[in-house]
Amino acid sequence: MLKIINPAILAAAVIAIIPSSNMAAQTPGTTEIKRPRILGLSHYALYVHDLEKSRAFYKDFLGFAEPYTLYNKDGTVHLTWIKINDNQTIELFPEKTPGSDRLFNIAILVDDAEAMRQYLASKGVKVPEKTSLGGSKNINFSFKDPNGHSVDVVQYTPDGWTMLDKGQHLPATRISNHMLHAGISVGELEPSLKFYRDILGFKEIWRGSVNGQTLNWVHMQVPDGTDFFELMLYAKMPDIERLFIMHHFCLMVPDVEKAKAILATRKLPEGCKPPTEIRAGINRKRQINYYDPDGTRVELMEPTTVDGKPAPSSSAPPPQAEPATSQ
Repeated sequence: MLKIINPAILAAAVIAIIPSSNMAAQTPGTTEIKRPRILGLSHYALYVHDLEKSRAFYKDFLGFAEPYTLYNKDGTVHLTWIKINDNQTIELFPEKTPGSDRLFNIAILVDDAEAMRQYLASKGVKVPEKTSLGGSKNINFSFKDPNGHSVDVVQYTPDGWTMLDKGQHLPATRISNHMLHAGISVGELEPSLKFYRDILGFKEIWRGSVNGQTLNWVHMQVPDGTDFFELMLYAKMPDIERLFIMHHFCLMVPDVEKAKAILATRKLPEGCKPPTEIRAGINRKRQINYYDPDGTRVELMEPTTVDGKPAPSSSAPPPQAEPATSQ
């Protein structure tokens, strides 16, 4: 049963300064603010053209539940959540501009959002003056990464919707119980490495190349968990159709053949592109790709390589950004 917030409650929700249990945490003997823990991916937020078709894909086809929804004052949907597990969701927002990029934001889960805000500010990152209490009663704030992607920082509160729903809305129909990684487009690798590695503490765990000549992917793992961002590299700004594929998320499945067989018994919503064939990727893990009604790629992938041996990391150089043309 959906939990909703009516317009009156939404109007009464206020942005508040959230005291931190670890405010201005400092390394002994220095003035440097200590980075709080980054535990994993919290959500992947998408703009959708037709909410009902998206609900059919994520709920009826992939088998997830929709535990709660936020409504605007006029009764229209502002945001709804598709629950993967007790810590991870897909957020669906009605689109603002038809035919635009589907990615709204990506979110990292932290143990102290206010400490993270102060930490980022100390590193010169532009952040809000305070954290906020969102409509779901979780603490959060947003910032932009070097690629212009909006990144949410989320801390779950004991009385927030996420924790109150713990252990609920986890149907057996779920095709997966874990979002392993989130894919984002990256034009210049070095600024992203300096940001995610040097400031946020992400660990580089793998590099991949299609042809061995140019680098295509870099995997950056959160410092205090196993989830990671897949940096999808490009030299020339991709067209919108390509962005739908680059901006994706990966759902881990123990057996991709079994997952395909299960989904073959369910109706793929009208308008969705057909899935790819099962194949082993450059990372030597078997995968299959499905596409939601807006063309966003949903990757189902096994956790281990086909032979149990790790795929070698590529030493190919990153693509060189093409010079901007004058108008």
